[in-house]
Amino acid sequence: MKLVRYGKPGKEKPGLIDAEGRLRDLSGVVADIGPAQLSPAGLKKLAKLKADKLPLVRGKPRMGVPFTGATKFVAIGLNYADHAAETNNPIPKEPIVFHKTLSCMQGPDDDVMLPKNSVKTDWEVELGIVIGTRARYVSKRAALDHVAGYVLVNDVSEREWQIERGPTWDKGKGFDTFGPVGPWLVTADEVGNPQKLDMWLDVNGEKRQRGNTKTMIFDCATLVSYVSGLFTLNPGDIITTGTPPGVGSGMKPPSFLKAGDVVTLGIQGLGQQTQKIVKFKL
Repeated sequence: MKLVRYGKPGKEKPGLIDAEGRLRDLSGVVADIGPAQLSPAGLKKLAKLKADKLPLVRGKPRMGVPFTGATKFVAIGLNYADHAAETNNPIPKEPIVFHKTLSCMQGPDDDVMLPKNSVKTDWEVELGIVIGTRARYVSKRAALDHVAGYVLVNDVSEREWQIERGPTWDKGKGFDTFGPVGPWLVTADEVGNPQKLDMWLDVNGEKRQRGNTKTMIFDCATLVSYVSGLFTLNPGDIITTGTPPGVGSGMKPPSFLKAGDVVTLGIQGLGQQTQKIVKFKL
């Protein structure tokens, strides 16, 4: 299934995308797409629905983050060997774990706002893992049983704050609007093997990132297992899993986003995002 939330910010309704790619309204069935709906029982209930009997949504409404209820937005750094190389970093021996703020999460096509006085805002296409079943010290073998589905993420990053303003990456990762997620949450059964998905990102129509999740250093099962040993993962929590090469900070010379730029990105089977970069405003 492809689950969505659509409508104005703060007033999103639950929906799903049918086999013909049309948006169907789920608000007569569930109040939202949250932890209860992401559980195995919740997903099983939704899977039994006849999509063609659900109300068809006309037009092209705004898409929001396709799920609610996250208690954590976990991120993994330098998880592609070729990306580590382009940034002159060694391949990590263990996953590099940091956090993005929950308040940075936004719809896939909402504007991305440059932080005040930012000169090094960068892009990162990533695969996001959404937890459906509470995970605490789970084994690698059982890890993916705790996953509800997968999403497309742009891990927008301000490199000066991330790298030059102290030892913690979190400062450069959690600015408002720095976490576009969606358009859909695609359930794990539909995705199948998450380690063979093509991914891409362009800036102003120019090729920037091309990659495939098969080149992750630590695969999705390893990451869920590892992170669940650091803290409990709750239904609705998200782990974004690293980016392939082609980021602005790795270009020669480096290239960063400016107001007016348009970023488009996608992952095979998970949809596409488009964001306009805008100036800082209160």
